[in-house]
Amino acid sequence: MVDSKNWDWETGEKSIATEDWKNRFGWVEEPYASPDGETIAAIVNIDEGEFSVCVNGEIWEEVFEKIWFLRFSPDGRLTALVSDMGEWTVAVDGEPWENKFGYVWNTRFSPDGKNIAVAVQQDMKYCAAINNVSWDETFSNMTDLALSPDGSKTAAVVQIKDFGEAEVHKFQKGAYTAALEGKVWHSRFVNIWNPVISPDNEKVAAGVRLNLYDYTIAVNDLTWNKIFSCVWEPAFHPNRGAVIAPVRVEGKWALAEDGNLIWGRSFVQLWHQMYSPDGKKIAAIVAPKFGKWTVAVNGSPWPVTFNTMVTDAVFSPDGSRIAALGKEDDTWHIAVDGKVWKNKAEMAWKPVFNSDNSHVAARIEKQGKYTYVINDRLWPRECEAAWDPVFSPDGDKILLRTIEDGKYYRRIVPVAELAS
Repeated sequence: MVDSKNWDWETGEKSIATEDWKNRFGWVEEPYASPDGETIAAIVNIDEGEFSVCVNGEIWEEVFEKIWFLRFSPDGRLTALVSDMGEWTVAVDGEPWENKFGYVWNTRFSPDGKNIAVAVQQDMKYCAAINNVSWDETFSNMTDLALSPDGSKTAAVVQIKDFGEAEVHKFQKGAYTAALEGKVWHSRFVNIWNPVISPDNEKVAAGVRLNLYDYTIAVNDLTWNKIFSCVWEPAFHPNRGAVIAPVRVEGKWALAEDGNLIWGRSFVQLWHQMYSPDGKKIAAIVAPKFGKWTVAVNGSPWPVTFNTMVTDAVFSPDGSRIAALGKEDDTWHIAVDGKVWKNKAEMAWKPVFNSDNSHVAARIEKQGKYTYVINDRLWPRECEAAWDPVFSPDGDKILLRTIEDGKYYRRIVPVAELAS
């Protein structure tokens, strides 16, 4: 994770004028703010077929034919996928990688931002690349790029046997497997989805389809010894290497660990399971009844449910609390520890806990404007754009990044002023 202790947590407010950008360039695309709030950037058109990136009012020296997927890495470097002379690569702070490809997509970052990974295509062959270094092996098809927790390794689903549209028999024999750093499993599957890499970088787990009807989880080429009618994405325990996954049994969904059911109950739906940081708790998004969504912790569902969906569940740093977004009809709500906040929104984004777990904040949209809610108290400003809040390392301050009246603002606000 990025150490934010060196960020400026003292200056109350900084601003950068952005209203003139539209007059300076042919057009300006969606802006992005850096994690520390010091930088605002956007892709800009400077002439016909010529694009660059404007960063705090200054454009990159390099000009490209096309630019897309502008994103800041966690350590604050600005990245984009860029094309020149028909070839694509990654540009970091305006400097393109040396290697060029037919196409690149799906940028991923390590938690500390030092490693940048993408999926690449060259001469109709596919693989992954990290920091300008691509796999030695390439494949006729590749999907579901995954990055290890420390960002040092990549995995993906790859096709290792070709078949035509009418060659159903070849498809049913299995043409797909998983690859870690380009090295493939021995087993072949009808389908394989959602590979994940273990915290020690040594294992890959994925949901696999054995034939037209049977599904299970495979870990490093070895399948669980039990078969299910369907499975969802697996997850590794943060410390001991166990794998959990939602599995469909007798028409309902349950949670299995290394093939064995663990919660003693099933649900109409169960997915997006996650371990607490210390690995002592498991939470998942579940539907106890059809059309009734909530969060279950260690198998026990919250008393509150939502009729449309629940998403973006997150544990507090010590695992003692959990927050999530719930949608009731067309309205979004924030729920913390099973209780729904009174403030509602047209849209909401993933809640954030501070370091001592005492405060929760989220970015929301109300009546077409953006603002924040902290401990269910609404920040009074209405903004044209906003980015997720960031708590200071000590948890007593909060960084708010917004655009208001054509200006970008970086504000450091004491949490006590907002949450009390």
